[in-house]
Amino acid sequence: MQALRVSVTVCSWNTCDELRACLQSLDAVRGEVEFEVIVWDNASEDGSADMVESEFAWVRLLRSQSNLGFGGGHNAAMSHAVGEILMPLNSDAKVHPGALSKLSEFMSAYADVGIVGPKLLNPDGTLQYSCRKFPTPLAAVFRNTPLGRLFPNNRFSREYLMQDWPHDQARDVDWVSGAAFCMSRECYEKTQGFDEQFFMYMEDVDLCYRAHELGFRVVYYPEAVVTHAIGRSTDLVANKMIVQFHKSMMLFYKKHYLPKTPVIFRPFILASAHVFLWLRKTVLTTKNRIDDWKRRTGRL
Repeated sequence: MQALRVSVTVCSWNTCDELRACLQSLDAVRGEVEFEVIVWDNASEDGSADMVESEFAWVRLLRSQSNLGFGGGHNAAMSHAVGEILMPLNSDAKVHPGALSKLSEFMSAYADVGIVGPKLLNPDGTLQYSCRKFPTPLAAVFRNTPLGRLFPNNRFSREYLMQDWPHDQARDVDWVSGAAFCMSRECYEKTQGFDEQFFMYMEDVDLCYRAHELGFRVVYYPEAVVTHAIGRSTDLVANKMIVQFHKSMMLFYKKHYLPKTPVIFRPFILASAHVFLWLRKTVLTTKNRIDDWKRRTGRL
C-alpha cells in the first residue's frame, strides 16, 4: 500500500538544541514516505529559527513575530500544509525509523480513524503514558497533588493514565498526547484544528474530544515509536506554565463538562472547581519557589 503524503508541523519556542535533534531524526527517515516539514517558530530568542534556516534548507521555516502558543502555532503551520495527513510534532520529540510510514499506512487502512498516536518513550527508553482517559475531578484530585503522593497507586490515577495494560497493542482511546500524532485531512477540516483559546495544555484533549463528537475514532498505535523529552520548552517558565495549565483545565471543564451538568448544580460545581484548581495551582507553584530557593542557597 502506498503511503499518503504527510505534513509534519513543528511548533518551536526557544528549544534550539532539541529542535535540531528533532529535525535530524526526520532527515534520517526522508526516504521512507513522502512528507514535508514545516517549522513554525513562535518568536524564539535563542537562535532557533536561524539554526533551521542555515542547517535544514529542505525544511520550510515560518517565523512569527509573537508567541501564538502551542495550538496557535500548529494551526498557523497546518494552514500552509499540503499533506493528506497532518502530523503535529513537538520540537523536543524524535521520530524512530518506520514511525511515519506506519502511522500513514494505518490511517490509509482505516478511514474512520481521525487521529492516531504513536507509542511515546522517555529519553531513557521507558514508556511515557501518552494515551489516556478524559480527565475527571477525582483524577485531578490525585494527580500531582499531596494526596496523590500519599496514595500513589490509587485507581483514579491508574484509570486516567490507563496504567493497567501494557500499551503494546493498538486500541481506541479517549485522547492521545499532542507531542506526536497524525490527523486525517478530513478530521482537521471538520474540527478546524486546535482551539486557540487553549494557549498551552489541554488543546490535545480538547481536539480529541471534538473528534469523538464528530464520529472519528482516536487510536493509540504502538507499532510507531517516538521519543519525547517532556517539558524542554515549558520548563523555562515553570510557574507560568503551571498557572496556564490550570487555566486550560478550567476552560476545558467549562467548554465540555459544565453544559452537561444540570443548571441548578452549575454554580456550586463551578465555584468548587475554581477553589480546587486555585488550591492545586498554589501548592505546586509554592513548592517550585521553595525548591528554587533551596537550589540557590545550596540546601537542595
